[in-house]
Amino acid sequence: MTWRFDVCVVGSANLDLVATTDRLPGPGETVLGSSYTEHAGGKGLNQAVAAARAGARTTFCGAVGDDDAARRLLAVIADDGIDASALRLLPNAATGRALIGVSAAGENSIIVVAGANRELTESDVSAIATSARVLLVQLEVPVATVRAALSAARAAGVTTILNPAPAMTLSSEILALCDVVIPNEHEVEILGGVAELLRLGARAVVVTLGARGAKLCTSGADDVVVAAFAVESVDTTAAGDAFCGGFAAELAAGASLAGALRFAAATGALATTRAGAVPSLPTRPEIDALLTRPG
Repeated sequence: MTWRFDVCVVGSANLDLVATTDRLPGPGETVLGSSYTEHAGGKGLNQAVAAARAGARTTFCGAVGDDDAARRLLAVIADDGIDASALRLLPNAATGRALIGVSAAGENSIIVVAGANRELTESDVSAIATSARVLLVQLEVPVATVRAALSAARAAGVTTILNPAPAMTLSSEILALCDVVIPNEHEVEILGGVAELLRLGARAVVVTLGARGAKLCTSGADDVVVAAFAVESVDTTAAGDAFCGGFAAELAAGASLAGALRFAAATGALATTRAGAVPSLPTRPEIDALLTRPG
């Protein structure tokens, strides 16, 4: 079959409001910030940009309001050559926002206000989800919409990838539609563990381990572990999204699961070396340079 795209991402698009501070506040505490910036973000848009910059022909399906924030996001989508034919513009909704605090140590704390993202419907996603070799979804849009995208893609022979974030319990019906699940250590436990995901039919479970790298788990084979690449980290925002987008792009290009794992680990590592979400996402030449770096 000839696919229009390599990767289709169905998910959220937000304007990120980012404040940096020496340390993140505790409950009830106020701290002084050192700087403030605004960037394009949202897990869906982050992952779409990551896939596109990694070399994949990418389409993005999401929803935004008719406001200045949306126009900023549309400019990013256009600049990265991402197809936006399935992006809904909703005149009576506000574009999603994410309030992000970043510490001097590079750790972050995030509050997401969904806005237009919660208006993305099942009928919006069914056709576009069948247009690419790989479908990549997350959980910042309605779960029913995610299920519809996975179901349509599975029926069309598309490889389906779920990044189950933000963490929540999911039905076995949804999990059974996923070829690859990419959770972190917290998310995988909420979903019942690696063994349960494989039992439900996942071809692979890729667990991201933060500074310890990532591991690939498949039925009947030993786990494959990739150590984290040594980089100078300044901000972990969107590192997980970079990993997912890189993994999807490399898998769509024909790489093995293990090959996609290593590529994704390099993509995620590079995203920590720059501040912000979309501004931090690396290009294919940068990823290839890290993969071939001596030592």
